[in-house]
Amino acid sequence: MFGFDLVDSPWLLPRPRGETAAQPRSLRETLLHADQFDALEVEVSTHTPALLRQVLLPVVMHALRQPVDRKEWARRFANGRFTESEQETLNAYLDEHRPRFDLFSTEAPFAQAAGLHTAKDETKGSALLVASQASGNNVPLFSTRTEGDPLPLTPAEAAHWLLHTHCWDTAGIKSGAADDTMAKAGKTTGNVTGPLGALGVIVPMGRTLFETLMLNIPIGRQPADDLPQWQRSPTTGQWSPRRATGLLDLWTWQARRIRLIPEETEHGLRVSRVVLCAGDRLQAVPEWEPHTAWTFAKEAKSPTGTVRRPRRHVPGKAAWRGMEALLAAERQDGDGGVETSVLLSQLADLQADDALPFDYPLQVQTIGIVYGTQSAVVEDVLFDSIPLPITGLRAESDTYTTLVGVTEQAEDLAQAVNGLSADLRRARGADPIPWNKGQRPGEFVLHALDPLVRRFLVGVRASADDPDLLERGRTAWEKLAYRHTQDVADKLLATATGSEFAGRVVKKDKTEYVYRLASAEENFRQRLRAALPRWAQSVRDDPDAAPEELPA
Repeated sequence: MFGFDLVDSPWLLPRPRGETAAQPRSLRETLLHADQFDALEVEVSTHTPALLRQVLLPVVMHALRQPVDRKEWARRFANGRFTESEQETLNAYLDEHRPRFDLFSTEAPFAQAAGLHTAKDETKGSALLVASQASGNNVPLFSTRTEGDPLPLTPAEAAHWLLHTHCWDTAGIKSGAADDTMAKAGKTTGNVTGPLGALGVIVPMGRTLFETLMLNIPIGRQPADDLPQWQRSPTTGQWSPRRATGLLDLWTWQARRIRLIPEETEHGLRVSRVVLCAGDRLQAVPEWEPHTAWTFAKEAKSPTGTVRRPRRHVPGKAAWRGMEALLAAERQDGDGGVETSVLLSQLADLQADDALPFDYPLQVQTIGIVYGTQSAVVEDVLFDSIPLPITGLRAESDTYTTLVGVTEQAEDLAQAVNGLSADLRRARGADPIPWNKGQRPGEFVLHALDPLVRRFLVGVRASADDPDLLERGRTAWEKLAYRHTQDVADKLLATATGSEFAGRVVKKDKTEYVYRLASAEENFRQRLRAALPRWAQSVRDDPDAAPEELPA
């Protein structure tokens, strides 16, 4: 008989403040001393929301209950740590529920179904849980191993990937549990991805793990019947489609039925085989899901004429390029409208109540998975982290106007360079690069501007919504943005040959258009002046002035 107690066995990697290395620690130690850690270290970024939602947040919220109003939240946050009384409550809670936190319990293993087996008692390699490893149809590019290679996981690793599977598992056919009445021919079809796979996950991060936990707890009251999975009856192979009863149920959603199979090896206890079957299906993403932004689209069948859906992250697109969704604290109506996450909107209200300082160093992590082939394989993991000035979450603030304006300018500059490229290609007798094929030069502009935008966000956070400081920062930004954009444009212009000087005439709808180098450059300059009015004005005022540096 094996056992691995998640309450007191070391399996989490919280990084001590001011240090670069983390040592494995238990759930109890991690929570009680959360103020002494910067954050959790994880193998892949998708582990962070899985650990927060499946374990840390529900333990804290269920043991200490949800703050009922902003005043209570502010009081608890201002402590900077769990008080002695709160630590005693957490200790008692963990002691009470310790049996349900045993990873290899024979009666109710943590986040698993005891005795789970298929009709033929088949098991599969533990790589089935690991999104980055080859297993079945999921064969990552350049994988160094095959499905036949064993992947022995330590108990700590198995716990991480177990929770990750509940949150992010691929869709498609799953093995049918022997007691699953909905399985056919030993398989269950129609499975969707884990709940987080449908979201563009947004996680606010604080200065310490304690602050991160508080920033991720919505204010309100829990429904009486809302319980985490460890306070519900142990799961069996039977599953059902249903709605979440509340946050605790949603966060600890058992999207799969899983059994880890431990074995003693020369290297210690390891998990090399698992049973993974279909689990509960979330009928709808609840409107109070706190870790995603939202989009609105027209739908005739909807009573309001629009439908609200989780906003997914776009591969290859930095988080700041979706700033309009992060900052939309209130719904922007109409087709294509956006609304930020519940948690970010809550932070705007808390700062308005002075519960958070203007210069609070909030970081926002954006996390997602790109699935392919009917969501049955993992193609890519998306991750970004940006500093976000909380004052920007209020649409009436100068910070909001500044941030939205800067991100729009960056996109306009990329389009200006793409326009220059298109005009030069036409002048030499070629077609412009299609928007959905190949790499257009505007991407080089966005890449060059990326560190500038991130520095700008930090500077804006320190401005405390001071209009004069924001305007000076905006002017400095435009001058530097011009310089980086012009660098990319110069490389394009350097490739021009005699054919671009002479140009060519293109006839379209009985109208003749002349494309040549001189007109391409002039069009580009006009686009720059339109995109960067402060830079344009500074050139008119002092043509010889050098670009300013952004404030630190």
